[in-house]
Amino acid sequence: MSIVYLNGQFLPKDEAKISPDDRGFLLADGVYEVTPFYEGAPFCLDRHLTRLEQGLSWMRIQQPVDGLEDVQRRLILENGLESAATSLTYIQITRGAAPRTHYFPVDPVEATVYAYAKAWDRPSPERWSKGFTVATVPDQRWSRVDVKTICLLPNVLAFQDAIEAGADDALLVRDGVAIEGAHMNFWGVFDGVLVTHPTTNQILPGITRGVVLDLAAADGIPVEQRPIQVEELGAAEELFFTGTTGEVRPCVGVDGTPVGDGRVGTITKRLSQLFRAEVEAAKEAAAGTPVA
Repeated sequence: MSIVYLNGQFLPKDEAKISPDDRGFLLADGVYEVTPFYEGAPFCLDRHLTRLEQGLSWMRIQQPVDGLEDVQRRLILENGLESAATSLTYIQITRGAAPRTHYFPVDPVEATVYAYAKAWDRPSPERWSKGFTVATVPDQRWSRVDVKTICLLPNVLAFQDAIEAGADDALLVRDGVAIEGAHMNFWGVFDGVLVTHPTTNQILPGITRGVVLDLAAADGIPVEQRPIQVEELGAAEELFFTGTTGEVRPCVGVDGTPVGDGRVGTITKRLSQLFRAEVEAAKEAAAGTPVA
């Protein structure tokens, strides 16, 4: 039985109880964050906590993130994941339990803080080298995608539509622009230039996206942040996604049409290598640091 964290307590998952009046359950009134760990070492934990804090501030949920680093490290330890090649922590914070209203509770309530840890698996090298496919799906999300809220119904429906179309993932399209995946940021390579959607309210500012932008700049890969038109996809030399558990994920087909020559491209491979090296450097820097 896994150990979870709920409102100040570490306890077996089957003992964790959340009120049916919780506004996260009733209204999706909350935010969340997912942080990857590699052999017990967190990757970009500070960036994840900063994004969580920004989301809480925008949602006007009064819950400090102080102490959540220790919570995540202890969850990794409590669940025996300190030696796991890849694991993650999930934190969800809602406004708390209160009578259901379409406005904030009149009387102050404590936020609900729930967190857990689990292992996840990278694709095998053989599977990664084959690449992944996507289906384009209309983007039906709300206008503040940059806030990592727990309201993910449009993402779920988009992903399901893509699966039913025989694809591995969804590529969300709005007003003729290929914006991002159902749970990852989207990139293309055009005439040797790396392109990704600019940081606006229409995309989630991915932590992995930020790392890859830094790595590309340091490696001399030209980068342009601009919208990618759907009509451009046929001319793309490479396409890929980035995300917390997707890392750098190659895309070799869109709606049944091959991308470029239908194989994983050289820039995608290079950025994946650089990202893996960054992970290894973070693990080495954390060596000797207690997990909790």
